[in-house]
Amino acid sequence: MKPEIAFVGAGKMVTAIVKGLLAKNVFEANEMTCVSAPDGTSEKLSQETGIHRVDNLQELLALQPNRLLLGCKPHQLEDLDSNALAQTTDYLVLSIMAGKTLDSLMEKFSNARNVVRSMPNTPGQIGAGVTGYLFAQTPTEQDREEVEKILSALGKVVAVKEEEDIDRVTAISGSGPAYLFEFACALEEAGASIGFDKELARELAIETILGAGRLMARSEHDPETLRNHVTSPNGTTQAALETFAAANFRDLVQNAVTAARDRSVELAQA
Repeated sequence: MKPEIAFVGAGKMVTAIVKGLLAKNVFEANEMTCVSAPDGTSEKLSQETGIHRVDNLQELLALQPNRLLLGCKPHQLEDLDSNALAQTTDYLVLSIMAGKTLDSLMEKFSNARNVVRSMPNTPGQIGAGVTGYLFAQTPTEQDREEVEKILSALGKVVAVKEEEDIDRVTAISGSGPAYLFEFACALEEAGASIGFDKELARELAIETILGAGRLMARSEHDPETLRNHVTSPNGTTQAALETFAAANFRDLVQNAVTAARDRSVELAQA
């Protein structure tokens, strides 16, 4: 049976996409096929979800899937058989790999009907992610809708206008969860330093971040206004925020985001 979608790679993000597609009834299990490195991930994905799996890329391509999603490690793309890939025709190729430009993907998949570069983030593993994407060529309305349906298995989907935007998405939402995790670590350690045991400090840090995030998502106010609502003149929050300002907190975040953006550009050019 010709698969509606085939996956190269079967790691955490691909697993999240497959489970999301099944949950949303976008595709049935028998309409999906995967292949992976000989590391047991495709076997595990197949067992967990019921989708088909094959032993190698040549076998996967022989099935002539309608859509091909690249979820392998970026360096593994170089190991794929270029001759075999060039012989494939009329695929819609969707990449969730970091650091692979549209030009490099189009060179590898020269006969694809279109190629899409996207950048998801790790909250996509629980359907709470956000993914930016860009087509190499102007898509048909059907292809655009299909890509958004596939990527929405991970959460929200955002179309960007130019390839440089993918590097910017990488710096903000792609790497962004790590920034928040780092802040949670710092808040947890601060809680312990003022006398809480580690478990309570962690619970307070995590629940505070979760609650603040939900409030931002549901509120009609922007984050700056919400911050001001918490900050009483000469109060405790103001004392803390003044400490952040004295340490140039916003400049530090901007520098971090710029470093991530620049590294994304470097990886794409390597």
